[in-house]
Amino acid sequence: MLTTPHFAPIRILEVDIAQPAPDILAETAENGQIYDRALVFVRLHGQPMGMVDLSLNNGALPAADCTAAIWLALHEEINTHLRQDGFMEVDALTADGLPPATRPQCLQARAALLSEAPFVSVIVATRERADSLKLCLDALVALDYPPGYDIVVVDNAPQTPATAELVQQYDNRQVRYIREDVPGVSRARNRALAEVTAEIVAFTDDDVLVDADWLTGIVQGFRAADNVACVNGLVIPAELEQPAQVWFEEYGGFNRGYQRRIYDLEEHHPQRPLYPYSAGIFGTGASMAFKTAVLRDMGGFDPVFGTGSKARGGPDLEAYFQVIIKGYQLVYEPSSVVYHIHRRNYAKLRRQVFSYGCGFTAYITKWLLKEPRRILDILSGMPYGLFMLLNPRSAKQRQKRAGYPKELTRLELLGMVYGPLAFVHSWWHERRISAAQAHLVRPV
Repeated sequence: MLTTPHFAPIRILEVDIAQPAPDILAETAENGQIYDRALVFVRLHGQPMGMVDLSLNNGALPAADCTAAIWLALHEEINTHLRQDGFMEVDALTADGLPPATRPQCLQARAALLSEAPFVSVIVATRERADSLKLCLDALVALDYPPGYDIVVVDNAPQTPATAELVQQYDNRQVRYIREDVPGVSRARNRALAEVTAEIVAFTDDDVLVDADWLTGIVQGFRAADNVACVNGLVIPAELEQPAQVWFEEYGGFNRGYQRRIYDLEEHHPQRPLYPYSAGIFGTGASMAFKTAVLRDMGGFDPVFGTGSKARGGPDLEAYFQVIIKGYQLVYEPSSVVYHIHRRNYAKLRRQVFSYGCGFTAYITKWLLKEPRRILDILSGMPYGLFMLLNPRSAKQRQKRAGYPKELTRLELLGMVYGPLAFVHSWWHERRISAAQAHLVRPV
């Protein structure tokens, strides 16, 4: 059994520096936990600026010290935002917050966007996790998105009526219930995709809490360029109370930064090996949205991949990859924020890391079989991929602190080795399921 004698939980906080800053206490009223560290998610006029790591060793951090630390870490980002909003730069940040601003340009742009934004459908696939699903739905129904949206809950291969009974507690005009009896997150998502009529379809998971402006950020991403088919958002941890949650962040987490990025095969083509095959750089399935017509044209999510399949992971990666190679643009939009409840249990983290490695090479295997010419791209980028995975000097490995379980790195590698076989196994399994379903609906 893995022991962590020196582990200390980390408090997660959010501060908008346009408002007066709070004193940060080491002890919280919510759970009575005493913290040595805090991660503060900093916003300005609601827009993400970054995350600041603070020490709480003295029992509390006065507001003035908090803002001084924020200014030291993020002064360039703060002044960049102020310039973009048409305001003068500042040379310090006080506990009183920034001077009052009249109609910042970012908020004016948000209001203009919402005046013509489309109706959106939100899909949540779930299986026997009613407790976390309730938290997710409570956040979704509280979204601040005046143009309107609906929520489709897909109950995937349920064993109990718990999910159906939970959804009945919500307004059925806003939250709809669909059942998909064949296991697999991709099948569940495709089941809902077949029924929605909205121009944009957004996806999140049942272990996620969405920010009130999540959908507004999604739509901003679609307006960021001319040919956007997919938008991913910023995913930050909802809590870091257990070692497994901290290790997941050190593994790489879901956070892809605080600056908008546009990806395609032309002007916005990062000069890095394995692009666009290393589709994890685009974001995560915990917060993603597509033009509905484009996703349908792609065939939805391949049921060979994902939780509940033999390939374990990879449906979001494969979808992002298709968006890029088909000539569309993908936007990472950090103003679309969600909070993810990482797995608290180490055994579940082990399975998660193995599944991520497996899903990655499984989806690569599909495309090598489908288009063998891509083998040259993969072979040329393989040294870089192995460097990132194994070399202690790589950016991926440097973020792992002392005490990070080496087993997790081995499990990711083992998953990648198993991925090609997992793809073949999963593909054959899905063929059998499809044949059985065709037999059941065949006319007599």
